[in-house]
Amino acid sequence: MSRPITSHDMSADSALEPFAQQPTRETLPTNAAGEISDRTNFRTSVINLDRPGDPNVFGDAVRADAAELISRYPEGQARSALLPLLHLVQSEQGYVTPDGIAFCADILGLTKAQVAAVATFYTMYKRSPTGEFLVSVCTNTLCGMLGGDEIFATLKDQLGVGNNQTTRDGKITLEHAECLAACDYAPVVTVNYEFFDNQTEASASGLVKQLQAGERPAPTRGAPLCTFRQIERQVAGLHDAAALAPDANGAGTPTLAGVNLAIERGDTAPSYSLQDGESVAGRRGPAQEVPSAAAPSAQPETTPEDKVAAAPAAGRGEQLELGADDAGSGGAPEGSTGSGDEQKSTDTGRGGKAARRSAGQAGKSEEEGPSESDAPLETAESDPSHSTRTDTEKG
Repeated sequence: MSRPITSHDMSADSALEPFAQQPTRETLPTNAAGEISDRTNFRTSVINLDRPGDPNVFGDAVRADAAELISRYPEGQARSALLPLLHLVQSEQGYVTPDGIAFCADILGLTKAQVAAVATFYTMYKRSPTGEFLVSVCTNTLCGMLGGDEIFATLKDQLGVGNNQTTRDGKITLEHAECLAACDYAPVVTVNYEFFDNQTEASASGLVKQLQAGERPAPTRGAPLCTFRQIERQVAGLHDAAALAPDANGAGTPTLAGVNLAIERGDTAPSYSLQDGESVAGRRGPAQEVPSAAAPSAQPETTPEDKVAAAPAAGRGEQLELGADDAGSGGAPEGSTGSGDEQKSTDTGRGGKAARRSAGQAGKSEEEGPSESDAPLETAESDPSHSTRTDTEKG
């Protein structure tokens, strides 16, 4: 179990420890050439090369929780539990420490580099001590345009910290978020991932003052506030029934506006679970039967003559293909000669050509005059290749 934070940790003598400023590329020590001289850099700071981490700092209770999380995944796929395990160790120590990295690697049979690669990829895994309340201000496009940037600047000045930094008393960590998935309530602020909607500089400032005073203001939507470590345990998937709020309002008027309008207008969408033969309600219309893939609708039989006759309706340049069977059973194209087997063979080889030529001339006006395509088709007698094929078939 990790050492609890004591009053000494909050004293002036300890400066910002353990809530030290997260290292950045600008604050890391450099040599005369401007290169980072320390063995630790921004991306590997979570590993702490000088202190690899001790997985044994976590007690039996944490290991039992870890076993519970791993058991939710198929046998042989324990590594899939890495994400909830990182939230678990973060709920114990307030951020992902070298001990937490070592613990996850040890229990899942991974290397610490593999675990650290995941921990440094996702922003919800903190690489420096996080306060009791994580205040996130959305500064993405919509929230930023509606005042999110000004709210973030106001809170930085009020708290005396920058992005991803924690106040000296360990109460509040401030961060800007790229998106909090609540554009219909912009600009938004979350406290430990609970929403405070339609914020202004004044309202956000008042919210932070309440947190500093030890109060827990009610979110606009969602469950009552809890501490950062408590919410991390919930995110890991280890729910305390007493801390849950199943009856809390999760959606407001803007979110439900589209749903209510669809109900009012009778708009529906087909379900993916429909079986063959079941009916679905069409858009603002009566129920429609879903055609069965196994029993396609019957189509009237079409002869080759019908296909050729319908070709002009297709438009100029469109090609209508006929199969060999259709072509062989149809009549001889105009201009061809021969009879019997010889005629059948010739029709088989040229039936599709006649149809395509007819379709190609569909949109041609009479004013354009005759062209080479209007000339009679070559006969089997004038085409050596046709004669050869016909003789072969006859033999």
